[in-house]
Amino acid sequence: MNKVLILLVTLLLISSPAWAGEKAAATDKLSMSATQTATISAAVEAINHETREVTLRGPEGNTVSFVASEEARNLDQVSVGDIVVAEYMESISVDVFANDGMEPGTGELVVTGRSEKGEMPGGAVMDTVVVTATVEDINIEANTFKLKGPDGKVKEYTARNPENLKKAEVGDLVVITFTEAIALSVKKTAAE
Repeated sequence: MNKVLILLVTLLLISSPAWAGEKAAATDKLSMSATQTATISAAVEAINHETREVTLRGPEGNTVSFVASEEARNLDQVSVGDIVVAEYMESISVDVFANDGMEPGTGELVVTGRSEKGEMPGGAVMDTVVVTATVEDINIEANTFKLKGPDGKVKEYTARNPENLKKAEVGDLVVITFTEAIALSVKKTAAE
């Protein structure tokens, strides 16, 4: 499981369209990002290794039951009382760059991993989508801008912060990066 987390962290660090040094040296083009994370733990209340049915009890006493798929490797190592930890992260960044002739486009990278045979069950999935668009129009007075997306359509948007419109020019490339990641792990209780 540690290998999966290291891979996720590495990909998150390099998924930015520009290196930190380049951002510092760049002009005053717009660059903003937001990230949110959540972690939840649940105790294994019941487990049937033959049918693969698992019941978890959450932190507020609520329970949920499900049948673990065959993809859940090493389920035979899970016992009543073990703790299942789910970590979720999503982030979005918007960066504006002077465009050197690039056309709008889109790309996606999905990375998955799971624990090795014999380890405690665990796995992770990270999905990153990058969409680029070109600035077609900026209207400071109306507080609007138009972007041409990968589908060739031009759409108009209202700026949340009017000052951001001053940080872009018609023809600039807007790079929007959205990442979602989830990691699951099972930990033995301290008594074991």
